Amino acid sequence: MVRTILLAILGVAVVSTAFWGYQEHQEKNSILIKAENNYQRAFHDLTYNLDQLHDEIGATLAMNTKNQLSPSLADVWRLTSMAQLNLGQLPLTLMPFSKTEEYLFKVGNFSYRNAIRDLENEPLSESEYETLQSLYEQSGEIQREMRKVQSMVLDENLRWMDVELALASEDEPLNNAVVNGFHIVNEKVGGFSEVEWGADMPQLQTNDEALSESLNGDEITAEEAKEIALKFCELENVEAEVEETGDGLAYDAYTVMINDPEHEANIFMDISKKGGHPIWLLQDRQIGEVSISLNEASDRAKELLEKNDINDMQLVDSKQYNAVGVFNFAYLKDNVRVYPDTIIIEVSLQDGEIIGYEASAYLTNHRDREVPEPAITKEEAIESLNPSLEVMEHHVAVIKNDLGEEVLTYEFFGVINNDTYRIFINAENGHEERVEKLDNAEPVYRSA
Repeated sequence: MVRTILLAILGVAVVSTAFWGYQEHQEKNSILIKAENNYQRAFHDLTYNLDQLHDEIGATLAMNTKNQLSPSLADVWRLTSMAQLNLGQLPLTLMPFSKTEEYLFKVGNFSYRNAIRDLENEPLSESEYETLQSLYEQSGEIQREMRKVQSMVLDENLRWMDVELALASEDEPLNNAVVNGFHIVNEKVGGFSEVEWGADMPQLQTNDEALSESLNGDEITAEEAKEIALKFCELENVEAEVEETGDGLAYDAYTVMINDPEHEANIFMDISKKGGHPIWLLQDRQIGEVSISLNEASDRAKELLEKNDINDMQLVDSKQYNAVGVFNFAYLKDNVRVYPDTIIIEVSLQDGEIIGYEASAYLTNHRDREVPEPAITKEEAIESLNPSLEVMEHHVAVIKNDLGEEVLTYEFFGVINNDTYRIFINAENGHEERVEKLDNAEPVYRSA
């Protein structure tokens, strides 16, 4: 009898294990199929973007009026942005593709700068038309090479998951048709003759590279990095390990791993070698039920900034995600919000502990800057707004425009049909710099 019961239990266990294993296998397959589909979509969209880019640049060469040329150049900028977006979704991070990325960045920047300028009073010069002609020829070469890669993918039914595995593998030589095709595209772009982009063309720069150039101060040791991290977290007599970040980042830093026994959690921090600046923090822990308000949590975030001598910061946005409060602070200069200088802090709404900190934007952009007086009044700026917008709040703010340049603006918060918008109007010329639709509070659904 006992033997029969044990065999029955064992049989149920085997069936349950098999069913669990089948479910796990199905879920894994589903994830892989979804990833493959996303890669395929991004790749074919990228190829289509490059087809359109070549055609649109060609169209600009036949245009001579502002009414046609400005929208066409704006379309070139839009297509380069879409191409960069799709390129960024492909698993090419382990493969050098920087030449093509920089080329798309420069084409987009060149077209945008000329699309927004007054072409009636300042038409394209002969040199700029020569640049467009060169871009048309070069984009045609990229188009042809990408078509070859696309043809291989379709004819041989190649999978992007295999590309990802090939790139992650350290086996040499690397032999993958897609990878080889992208290498050819990148090398061809690198061999293009330099075109005249204009004297004010910025260089493509990653966030890490920009941060590396902005960091200042004396270099610190690993032991000093540990002390800075413990002081920042207000911890004493706890275990902490320090490692150098290695070659993967453009800036030199120490990663500090702290064991916080009080919360049975680990805290990870990056501290810059130059100057010993905390760059980011993440506390890996479970968050319990909400016991403090979002307002109380924002006070904890402000205290962190004040204790670390980060002054003149204004809370500009706060959100709650389950039991976590997320707070955005911007530097305040002469009562002007400086949005490039931002810090994001996450606070547990269970106990008010700091569980996240991100200061790379602040460290990259913060400096002693002169903020000019607005050339137009608030009332004049309001005239540039949609008449249907009911203005609820306004500020003066510095933001970065689409060219990465800092501009002084009027910041308006307003409502149209129960939707909330934030609109930035250039404080020098009244042009609309940016329009953002803000998220409304999400409804809470409860099971019956």
